[in-house]
Amino acid sequence: MENQTTVLFLTRLSDLPNLQVPLFLVFLLIYLITLTGNLLILLLIFTDSHLHTPMYFFLGTLACLDMSFSSVTAPRMLFDLLTGRRDISVPACITQIYFFIFFVASEVSVLAVMSYDRYIAICRPLHYMQIMSWKFCVQLVSGVLVLSAIYPLVHTLFLTKLTFCRPDALQSFFCDLPQLLEASCSDTFINVLLIFLLGILFGGVFFGVIFYPYISIIMTVLKIPSINMRAKAFSTCSSHLTVVFIFYTTIFFNYFSSNAKYNVTEDKVVSVFYAILTPFLNPMIYSLRNQELKTSLRRALHRL
Repeated sequence: MENQTTVLFLTRLSDLPNLQVPLFLVFLLIYLITLTGNLLILLLIFTDSHLHTPMYFFLGTLACLDMSFSSVTAPRMLFDLLTGRRDISVPACITQIYFFIFFVASEVSVLAVMSYDRYIAICRPLHYMQIMSWKFCVQLVSGVLVLSAIYPLVHTLFLTKLTFCRPDALQSFFCDLPQLLEASCSDTFINVLLIFLLGILFGGVFFGVIFYPYISIIMTVLKIPSINMRAKAFSTCSSHLTVVFIFYTTIFFNYFSSNAKYNVTEDKVVSVFYAILTPFLNPMIYSLRNQELKTSLRRALHRL
């Protein structure tokens, strides 16, 4: 048996010392823009009565999740870039994994809820406010968040049963589940099986909930005689689908890659994209493609 370790070592984004400070400044800027962009969306939704609708309630929830999601990994990454530290304790690593998976699952769930909201708004507009009442919206979001909190708990409970003896095996700048399993000298068959089974079950169900309504949505939108109304409907739907596509593509690449051996550089790029850049891109996608948000921002600027 190999000796168990209580400390793991993260991989640097770059091994070149001269790049540490530039990388720190770039990712600090990205993190600050992520927080500012999502806070701006929240502020507009909170202060503008025109945006007090279920759709923007869900978008505000997504903005909160994006800020929290990026805050799970970005501060630690920035600290490591600035100080040159790479070590992290096993309990801290497992804790980071829990919150990371929780916010990933929460984003997937809320994106599914937003898809259902768009379906009701476009395909059943006369019953929209009756179905999507504020009480129902709060219950819907609360329910998916509770489900999202249970999902990573299963993974973390099984992680606590493992023995870790390869401290340099973490090929990522933060603790991610596939890389942490590489650091274990225990049998990880159950853990890998859980990734696939729970991932396919949880991700597949919500993937279906996201895309199935769009069959009816597209058919309904094409029947709308007004070009402006059709463009408005496609605008809100295209923003949602763009975010879904980016999020699902990077998550599936990282967790369901069929390659037995990790390509370290490729893995770092994918990890950076879905852990740092996705929360950064979401507010930009919604603010640039959503006419009501742009109108609300103009009204807010005129009041200043």
